Amino acid sequence: MTGSCLPKVPKPVVLLVVVLPLLLAVLAPLGAQPVTVTVYSGRNQELVGPLLERFAEARGVRLRVRYGETAELAATIMEEGTNSPADVYFAQDAGALGALAYAGRLQRLPAALLQKVEPRFRSGEGMWVGVSGRARVVAYNTRRLSSRDLPASIRDFTDARWRGRMGWAPTNGSFQAHVTAMRLLWGNERTREWLLGMKANAPRAYRNNTAIVAALGAGEIDVGFVNHYYLFRFLQERGEGFPVRNYYFPGPDAGNLINVAGVGILDTARSSAAALRLVEYLLSSEAQRYFAAETFEYPLVAGVPAHPLLRPLAQLSTPRVDLNHLQALEETLRLMRETGVL
Repeated sequence: MTGSCLPKVPKPVVLLVVVLPLLLAVLAPLGAQPVTVTVYSGRNQELVGPLLERFAEARGVRLRVRYGETAELAATIMEEGTNSPADVYFAQDAGALGALAYAGRLQRLPAALLQKVEPRFRSGEGMWVGVSGRARVVAYNTRRLSSRDLPASIRDFTDARWRGRMGWAPTNGSFQAHVTAMRLLWGNERTREWLLGMKANAPRAYRNNTAIVAALGAGEIDVGFVNHYYLFRFLQERGEGFPVRNYYFPGPDAGNLINVAGVGILDTARSSAAALRLVEYLLSSEAQRYFAAETFEYPLVAGVPAHPLLRPLAQLSTPRVDLNHLQALEETLRLMRETGVL
C-alpha cells in the first residue's frame, strides 16, 4: 500500500484552521473595550478638564472623573474604604495627598517617575508626586494700594489698620493647607494668635480664590489671600487694566508658601496600569506646558519653562516646609473651629 493513510483535508479548511486564529488575534484588540480609570479630582474641571480629555483621546483610556473639594474627596475615599471606585486621586494640595498616604491608601510610585521632580515636591516615601506648583500670595487692589503699602510679613495683617479690608476663604483646601504650614513653622499657639488677630479684623469670607480676586477687582476689599495663578486668568480675560496684582513677601516668610497640586494611585485601584499612564502623562512635557500656558501654574519637570508673566520659581524666597507634613489637616481644622474661623 502506497501513500499516506490519513484523509486528505481540503485546502480551504487548512487555510481556515491556520489563518483564522491569526486573524482573530489581530482583530481582538480592535474590538476590546477601553480601560476605564476613575479619577477623584480636587482640581477644578475648568482648569484641568481639557487636559484630562487630551489624555483620554491620545491614550485610548476612558476617564470617569468626579470633581469636588480636595478635602471632601479625601474624606470620601477614607469612608469608602476598600469599596472606593477611585483609581487616581488628583489633589490641589499636598496635605490631602499626605493624609491618604499616612492612612495607607496610596500605592508606591516608580522611582523613575518620582525623580522627574525635585524631592521637595514629592512624597518622601514615594506615595504621591507633585505635577504643578502654586505660590501663596497676597493679591491687592492697585487703585487702593501699591506694593510699598503692604507689610513685610503675613503676621502683620493682624494690625488694626487692615480691619474690614481683607478677604480670605477659610473653607478652601489651599487656605487650610497654608494654615497647616503656619503651624509647622510657628507652632499651634502662635498660629492661634494669628487666626484670632485676623478674625478680630473682620475679613470677608469667600467661597474660593476666584471669588476673592473678583471682589478685589470690584473694590469690595483691598487685599486677599490666594494662590498666585488666579490673577492671571482675570488678566487674560479682562486685560492689563484689571486693577489687581500679586504681592510676594520680601523674605522667606510663612506667607510665601509653595504648595503643589499632585496625584496618587489608590491602593484599591482596579486599573493600576492605566492609572500609572495618567500619572506619567501629567508629568509629560505636553502636560507640563499645559500647566504653564493654560493655568499659569509652575511646571515642576526640568526643562519646561514657566509662563513669562510669572516670577521664576527659583527667585521666590520661600520658607522651609516639608510638604510631606501638611497631612495634619484635622488638627488645623480643629484649631480653625476653636478660633471661630470655621
